[in-house]
Amino acid sequence: MKKLFIVSLFIISAYAGFSQTVYSTDSKYDADIKVYVASSKYDADLVVYKCSSKYDAEDNKGLWYFTDSKYDAKKKIFFVDSKYDADLVIYFTDSKYDAGWMKNDKKQLLY
Repeated sequence: MKKLFIVSLFIISAYAGFSQTVYSTDSKYDADIKVYVASSKYDADLVVYKCSSKYDAEDNKGLWYFTDSKYDAKKKIFFVDSKYDADLVIYFTDSKYDAGWMKNDKKQLLY
């Protein structure tokens, strides 16, 4: 029984660890990543779809769930006004199926 509990706990924590739950902070000093929102998906490193549930925000595929608590977030982000100040350039899409990496060289920022 104890082994089953430990295995279950590991699976749940592994699932939560790979989800893309983000918190938008008002201070760039509190942020893990500075993000710029592009007007075209072709200018973006990552195309992001905003999920309505944290359970839909899986892996590192551009499916983000915005949480109200920074303690529930895997990453804290700060939105910047200039592309040149950003660590990551994103584009928001209305379709879950369009989400994903356009440029793979920045994937490590969200692990």
